[in-house]
Amino acid sequence: KVVTFGELMLRLSPPGFERLLQSPMLVATFGGGEANVAVSLAVFGLDSVYITALPKNPIGDAAIRALRAEGVRTDQIVRSGSRVGIYYAEGGASQRGSAVTYDRASSSIAEMQPEAVDWAATMRGADWLHVTGITPALGANGAEGTRRACAAARSAGARVSVDLNFRKKLWTEAQAQQVMGPLM
Repeated sequence: KVVTFGELMLRLSPPGFERLLQSPMLVATFGGGEANVAVSLAVFGLDSVYITALPKNPIGDAAIRALRAEGVRTDQIVRSGSRVGIYYAEGGASQRGSAVTYDRASSSIAEMQPEAVDWAATMRGADWLHVTGITPALGANGAEGTRRACAAARSAGARVSVDLNFRKKLWTEAQAQQVMGPLM
């Protein structure tokens, strides 16, 4: 059993290699660093549990369906908050690099209270916990939730893996070191 914890986001991208809003269409999918790990592990046949917060609305429902379709367990997802974080992604073309624009302020997971997850129960029987440096960068709630997840994993005898995944659009290097140092 592997538990992953982080933000599942709605990805909106123009088709092909078009620029954002070059055409009137955007392709909608779901993704996020920790969710991608959860899906990969489920595809490899592992018992993959994903922990996040999603709103109780059709977008949150669609996000859960997308995870379940890949074999990820979603029974412990917290249904709270009012919005899913969004990112707009343009694929690079020729000499133009890829570009990402975030719209994730006040997302469900950023507002999720750290005590919303019963981490001791979640980690019971788990072999592994995977987190990243992205969730703590979303604010104090994300940092404390990640700290509690890691502490519960250690108490349960589970290994913890961390992808530091520094996002300079979310915080400074100094802030990342101040928060991530004690977590590690």
